[in-house]
Amino acid sequence: MIAALASLAALLLSVAILVAGNGLQGTLIAVRANLEGFPAATIGALMSAYYVGFVSGSIVVPGFVRRVGHIRTFAALAAVAAASAVALALFVHPVVWWVLRVVTGFCFAGLYTVVESWVNERASNENRGRIFSVYKIIDLGANTLGQLLLTTADPQGFVLFSVVSILICLALVPVALTTAKIPRRLRVSRLGLRQLYRASPLGVFGCFALGLGNSATWGLAPVFVQEIGQPVTVVAYFMSLMVVGGAASQWPIGFLSDRYDRRLVTITASLLAAASGVALTFATTGPLPILLLCAVLFGGLSMPVYSLCVAYTNDYLDPRQFVAASSALLLLYGVGAIIGPFIASLVMQELGGWSLFLYTATVYLLLAVFGLFRTTRRTALPPDEQAGFVAVPRPASAVVYHLDPRSADAQMVFDFDMATTDSESSEGA
Repeated sequence: MIAALASLAALLLSVAILVAGNGLQGTLIAVRANLEGFPAATIGALMSAYYVGFVSGSIVVPGFVRRVGHIRTFAALAAVAAASAVALALFVHPVVWWVLRVVTGFCFAGLYTVVESWVNERASNENRGRIFSVYKIIDLGANTLGQLLLTTADPQGFVLFSVVSILICLALVPVALTTAKIPRRLRVSRLGLRQLYRASPLGVFGCFALGLGNSATWGLAPVFVQEIGQPVTVVAYFMSLMVVGGAASQWPIGFLSDRYDRRLVTITASLLAAASGVALTFATTGPLPILLLCAVLFGGLSMPVYSLCVAYTNDYLDPRQFVAASSALLLLYGVGAIIGPFIASLVMQELGGWSLFLYTATVYLLLAVFGLFRTTRRTALPPDEQAGFVAVPRPASAVVYHLDPRSADAQMVFDFDMATTDSESSEGA
């Protein structure tokens, strides 16, 4: 295990730098757009644009890798993403920003795919679970750090955009210098949505609904905090505490879902997440510590629900289908994430910035109601027949699901192309 982690150290460092830079950039853009006076609907469109690019990149970038190889793909995408970060500060205009956000989402989909391919290459059936756990810790820690970087400079200046660009450039260094073996080429397969829905209607509906809700939360929560009169430093603390809350709750909620009806745990978590969203709405007029406490509670109750939906879907699938199913659910989440921020921004524009968490509470309430409906249509599986809960660090690339310890036989549903092109051979030289 130690040897495997040592061989992954450079690549995990690259992941950490990327996550920190992306976390800072997402919050920074929302804050800066609000300070520039962009309408709420415009800010929502900017948040949706990232997911337009991300979904597109998830589909297109594997073709780039097959043609020119992993390192060249990573270098090209990192260069474009770094340039886009600087361009955001140079051209402060909604239309330009929307285009740049699409480009950024596309690039990060590819960057995560390339790095996670390498991480997966070093994992075996014996150490996959432990590597996945380390990956989650790095992901959550880096995301928290990225949020806190917002406090280091004025968001109306050039510095923070430069920091994002620098971080993306630095993430290229470990990948460019790694001596790790070039990953095998993955042709990622996905289960059809009709087949997936027949297996788990709640899992399919849940992942789409969570795309609607979570993307709005992470994209527009900085605007929410600003609109209720709090300074930028509180934005950073608010976002960081949501991540911390989510990290702290994954294990206990997962523990419960493995020992009781996972569907009921999902429904309960969704109802409590809706209640904490309402509490956040009322906390806008209260003391700051109460607001921050509610942020911890909302993050802790909402973040594990995606993992619950993925686990619940896997309960009704053959283990050889886990990766393909998770990839399809990720795509479905991405579609919801494209729509969610824009709908939420319209609600905020109509009712006021304070209404964001009323929107997210509604989404989680609808998920809970659909879950209750499903209890009347299907008998629950006994806990000993469930696939087991695994916390997903974030909806990232489809490749990360190869590290899921439930997918030990995933190679049976993936087509590994072991042939190498001249460009790939030269990378490994």
